[in-house]
Amino acid sequence: MRQCLTSPNGGYYTTNREGRDQFGRKGDFVTSPEISQIFGELFGLWLLTEWMVQGRKKHGVELIEVGPGRGTLMDDILRTVSTFRSLVSSIENVYLVEASPSLRAAQKDLLCGDAKLEEVSIGYRSMSKFAGLPITWCEDIQPDKTPFIFAHEFFDALPIHAFQSVPPSQPPAQTLSTPTGQIILNKSKPEAQKPQWRELLVSPTELTSGITTSASSSPSMKSKEPKPDFQLSLAKASNPSSLLLPTQSQRYKDLLPTKDAVIEISPESHSYVADFARRIGGSKNAKLTTSSAVPPAPHKSEPLGAALILDYGPANTIPSSTLRGIRSHQLVSPFAGAGEVDLSADVDFLALVEAALGASDNVEVHGPVEQGVFLEQMGIKERSEMLIRGLERKSEKGAEAPGGREGSLDNDAAEVQTRKRAIREAVDRLVSRLPGRGMGTLYKALAIVPERGGKRPVGFGGGLGA
Repeated sequence: MRQCLTSPNGGYYTTNREGRDQFGRKGDFVTSPEISQIFGELFGLWLLTEWMVQGRKKHGVELIEVGPGRGTLMDDILRTVSTFRSLVSSIENVYLVEASPSLRAAQKDLLCGDAKLEEVSIGYRSMSKFAGLPITWCEDIQPDKTPFIFAHEFFDALPIHAFQSVPPSQPPAQTLSTPTGQIILNKSKPEAQKPQWRELLVSPTELTSGITTSASSSPSMKSKEPKPDFQLSLAKASNPSSLLLPTQSQRYKDLLPTKDAVIEISPESHSYVADFARRIGGSKNAKLTTSSAVPPAPHKSEPLGAALILDYGPANTIPSSTLRGIRSHQLVSPFAGAGEVDLSADVDFLALVEAALGASDNVEVHGPVEQGVFLEQMGIKERSEMLIRGLERKSEKGAEAPGGREGSLDNDAAEVQTRKRAIREAVDRLVSRLPGRGMGTLYKALAIVPERGGKRPVGFGGGLGA
């Protein structure tokens, strides 16, 4: 997945193909910030409320987004918070963790306009068009003061390992006849008499594979797509990954006796979320687990900051056979068109919870909750009605559309109705719980905050006074 998505030589996100955009209706997929401006506005509101709950810090606040796409989410966040002067004055820097030069250029154009882009020691820097905040591009997370971290559709693109439970093998007995009787030459070792995890490896398609992915069984993919160049094949023996990674959680151990059970594990996801937790709450006193590849963060005298994660995946089960390819808004084989197809896999939210709590003693994790629940608690419907009322008030004046990205309105009742309908349809798509219709249940929200006795943050059942 890493090679296909971020390789400097032909990676999906790192290669600039003329006339080709990964995002939007003309690209391969549409993300929530592009569906409605309200999505990013509610992220900004969440930032504001969490900053207030933590005492309205006057300096040292750092905004961080990992995998910022075209910059649409951060653009809406900054536009929203720019009206709150106390918060803006506390923000020292905005960090965008981005590996793609082409996406970095798109983010700079959107967020900074014509402002100069200069090279600095950790990457590149420019000035935001909102409140003149400095924006720094880097390939690794840098700050550790009061970090507010945003990760939207980031973890689903991180590499996974897939493992299948295989029953104990029983090779034919080999014996040797001696004057004193038969001697068994190939006595089974105790571990060979138990189920084992075997890794599912990517291999050429010369061999027939009976293993499917979420896309490979799609009728549309079978009929329209060429035969993939690669497939998943079961390893013939245990390897270091299969001996180590499935032992990291009791959840994986419990599935081992289930014949042919398949699990997906993303060690890189665990490392990232553990790093988030340590930057917010400081390092755990106990020894770090072997799944954490990120060095401990410096000791923090006071837990500060927060992380907000939205992605798709099951709330309480382990992902299984979810690797998929996405192209032109359709599921395709993840093993064809390397570098030209987006790859993703469901996020294991409970694994993120375990990794975060295992990394720091001074954080709480709230969620996962369904995206529809989170957005409704944050006031998405109220905000949409506010935008609609603003359209109605200003339509006769041909004025700027209220509080957002839209341009001016002509004195055209049909256009007003079209925009009102678009606002409602976008909100419905983001919160709908109907299968196949919306994103309200498919996507989940997760928050990491400083330890505070279980008081829930907004969007997760809490409020400013909760």
